[in-house]
Amino acid sequence: MPFPLSQDAITAMIITVSVFALLQLRRRAPVDVLFLGAMLALVVLGVLKPEAALAGFSANAPLTIAGLLVVAAGLQNTGVIDWLGRKMLGAASTESAALRRLAVSLVIVSAFLLNTALVVMAMPFVADWCRRRNVSPSKLMIPVSYLTMLGGVCTLVGTSTTLIVNQILEDHQKLDPTISPLGLFDITWVGVPVAIVGTVFLVLFGSKLLPNRTDLLERFGDERREYLVELLVQPECSLNGQTVEQAQLRHLPGLYLIEIIRDRDTSITPVAPNHMILAGDRLIFTGILSTIVDLEKIPGLVPIEEVHVPQSTRRMAEAVLSRSSPLIGVPVRDSNFRQRYDAAIIAVHRNGERVTSKVGDIVLEPGDTLLLQTRSNFVQEHRNNPAFYLVSGVEGYSPRRANKAWIAAGLALILLAWLILGNTSAFKHFEVLNSTSIAALSIALAMVLTRCVSVTDARSA
Repeated sequence: MPFPLSQDAITAMIITVSVFALLQLRRRAPVDVLFLGAMLALVVLGVLKPEAALAGFSANAPLTIAGLLVVAAGLQNTGVIDWLGRKMLGAASTESAALRRLAVSLVIVSAFLLNTALVVMAMPFVADWCRRRNVSPSKLMIPVSYLTMLGGVCTLVGTSTTLIVNQILEDHQKLDPTISPLGLFDITWVGVPVAIVGTVFLVLFGSKLLPNRTDLLERFGDERREYLVELLVQPECSLNGQTVEQAQLRHLPGLYLIEIIRDRDTSITPVAPNHMILAGDRLIFTGILSTIVDLEKIPGLVPIEEVHVPQSTRRMAEAVLSRSSPLIGVPVRDSNFRQRYDAAIIAVHRNGERVTSKVGDIVLEPGDTLLLQTRSNFVQEHRNNPAFYLVSGVEGYSPRRANKAWIAAGLALILLAWLILGNTSAFKHFEVLNSTSIAALSIALAMVLTRCVSVTDARSA
């Protein structure tokens, strides 16, 4: 008489066969993602208990931290963090106003998002705000770090330290059943008063105690390469309908808006602060590379020429033209650069000379440095191309998956709800909801499966 299989056994067999079938059908499928997905599916379906699923790992805390870091990477890559940064700082024009806005926002967010990851994500938009207003980054960077630590002690998942302490409590519970692990809000009654006192102190005295250090690059600003770049304002761009002053384009660090071209034949130069920016306008800037990279992150503000590849695989590169290049003596508009190299010229730098004509009218010369929008493998393919003296990638450029922003934000809210529900008495009997590690890993996997973050970025998070 055959031994009857239980429902759990059948479910486990189906998931196992499905994983190995996918490995055969899709040889390039990420093995770690497949097996992690299979394990989480078994837990969510009730085949495995969370403790049994994670028993093969030496500790659960590092898994929780890893999951939260992947979630943070998903929020960063989709532009959710950039949006939060703009909302946090708003129209703050002074250092003290920026610190007040950051204080409340960062303390609240860091209570539910790992503070280490939040500091890394906050640094770019805080540094950008400092550059725009010539404020020393040291005046805000140190408070940002401290504010996230203050918020992190308000809940269990705010900092890796409390997660590790909770792991120790879980280990001791096996020896002494009277010991219970921490709940999500068990330390809140201590953490919130500490956060309030620390935040008030930082807001009142932080700027007076911190040094006023200038960026090394700012001291040698005159020696930095200046590019000429032409960008198109699309209808959905946040700058559409704003004046130059409202769009904060007058005080960009090392970058100047020198001309607005409207309806192809109307040129506005010099550009006044009250000039309105409209959809279809072409904005011509001259300035340094790092700020051009920041402009590229504004949704709806795009180069006149774009490379036809998915946004998530776009990269930026610099290429220096050699004397043997077939592009020498040819205007950018007539160079057929996209057809030749599957890349688009978005800016041009000429050593020792400020180029004032439109990008398309520039006649290329030996030694010109081109700022390019490319495919991910452009640098590798053309590193030894005789048409270029040098080809290199641009650091700090990370394309945003803006179309996935609402998915990433929704998943983050689901994680927050999961953590809160798991710590309420009404849901204590649902073991899946009670596991912080399973919650973090499940949402991290969802970030990868919905392509809010690539597998490569998730592994390096």
